[in-house]
Amino acid sequence: MRKNLPRRWACLILGGALLMPYMMAGALVAGLAGGESGAFLLPLQVGLYAAVLPAVAVTGLFLPVRGLEVSAAQGLLGARVETPPREARRSWQERRRTATWFTLHLAVGGVVSGFTLAIVPFTVYTLALPFLGDSVMVLGAEARPGWPALPWTLAGIVLLGALVLMAAGAGALLTRLAPVLLGPTPGERLAAAERRARVLAERNRLARELHDSVGHALSVVTLQAAAAGRVLDRDPETARTALDAIEQSARAALEDLDHALGVLRAGDPPAGPAERGGWATLDDLDALVAASGAPVEREVGDVSAVPGPVSREAYRIVQEALTNAIKHGRAPVRLAVAVRDGELRLEVTNRTAAPAPRNGTRGGRGLKGMRERVRLLDGDLDAGPATGPSPDGGSGKASGPQGEGWWRVSARLPLRSAP
Repeated sequence: MRKNLPRRWACLILGGALLMPYMMAGALVAGLAGGESGAFLLPLQVGLYAAVLPAVAVTGLFLPVRGLEVSAAQGLLGARVETPPREARRSWQERRRTATWFTLHLAVGGVVSGFTLAIVPFTVYTLALPFLGDSVMVLGAEARPGWPALPWTLAGIVLLGALVLMAAGAGALLTRLAPVLLGPTPGERLAAAERRARVLAERNRLARELHDSVGHALSVVTLQAAAAGRVLDRDPETARTALDAIEQSARAALEDLDHALGVLRAGDPPAGPAERGGWATLDDLDALVAASGAPVEREVGDVSAVPGPVSREAYRIVQEALTNAIKHGRAPVRLAVAVRDGELRLEVTNRTAAPAPRNGTRGGRGLKGMRERVRLLDGDLDAGPATGPSPDGGSGKASGPQGEGWWRVSARLPLRSAP
């Protein structure tokens, strides 16, 4: 309390100083209405004081005083006021709270300032009374020097102590009310929570994008580098093709990484899916297949009518499915993309060198990420051993070495959200 008292007292004096223009304007209006001239600096009167407080409240409704008051509350009162967010337009709820605080600050500060200006000089004067050589009049009573002036000195000290208690109590009251009246309103807190949720959702989305893009690139680079190393001496052309695939995959991953870092460095929250550019879509499937370096049989229909968000998510699903096919399967890989009955249908099928897992999951986080993307678009995903006729027209059972089978990832994504 003692440590904060001088700063809190200064905040109260600031409130009194801000009240002075209103008091002077009120005194001027009162003087003109009463036919009197001059006398602008009138003594503090209760009627004038009460009359200017509504004008103070109206000022707090319309003038941008919130920033000043928040700074004063934090720096002088020592109140823990959460800095409110900057809004393009002020809500009436915020205006009313700010006007209430502004009026309270100036009203309490005006009272404390008035008593400070009156009591401190009075106390100093009474302390000097015992040492004066002649009798003087104090508040209409005669005060003689020496011991007879001692009661006046004690009265001055008591009044000064009462002033200190008043300032301490007023400062504590304002400190307690500052977070309530100057802090964010419920509407501002809700808007800030929504902004944080959007930012977190977008960062999670970027994490998935980077996982798919960089994970795919690293898988391609690893496999193609191993292939290039094995055939470098006897088949330089094949090795050169593998190195080209490595270059294309690394460049694409670097571009995606650069785009994601650029979004994260931006001061504003990342743009929504419909507004963000830079991510690959189904139009980039040819480049994806070429960069993979794997033999892929494609059947890609007309995807020009696919909305941008669906196209971006579909590209990542295909990319992750190709990554799993390259890492865990054998050539050839078959890719089918078509639009039928208002849905985008994707299918990636590849041979497996060993029996597929019975639980239908492989590839670590890849399938989980694909399922999340499909779920966001209200679609369906099926991943597991292929059943029924095999993609090459066989019976669907192992058609190669013992244990060899087919693995299929198929997804259906609605082109429009259901009402």
